[in-house]
Amino acid sequence: MDDYLALDIDQLPADLQALMTQIEAVAVARRGDEIALLELLRTLEQLHQGIREGLFREALPTNRQRLYHLLRDIEVSGGWPYIQRMRLRSLLANMEEMMVPDQTLSTAESTEGPTEGPTEEPTEER
Repeated sequence: MDDYLALDIDQLPADLQALMTQIEAVAVARRGDEIALLELLRTLEQLHQGIREGLFREALPTNRQRLYHLLRDIEVSGGWPYIQRMRLRSLLANMEEMMVPDQTLSTAESTEGPTEGPTEEPTEER
């Protein structure tokens, strides 16, 4: 498995380890298919948002002691979970680096000026 997909899942509970393994397998099965990978990313983002806005929000602490423990866990364990979106500029920059300039235009086509339109004045119908 590629390094960017290799995550340290040994510390997770068994159900989350199984989930991580399954998600990695789904991603690898879609390797090379940008549309399918984008669909996977969108699905994960929707799931993340649904959990955050629903179950997590409902579970937020109702007293100072629990709030302190939550904030301490966030600080110690690596911060707030966040799914970062690739910026369009970054995507376009990566594409420009990968693309080879299209050299199918002939020299004559690229050096000619714009074609001129009709020289006659249009006639009005009466």
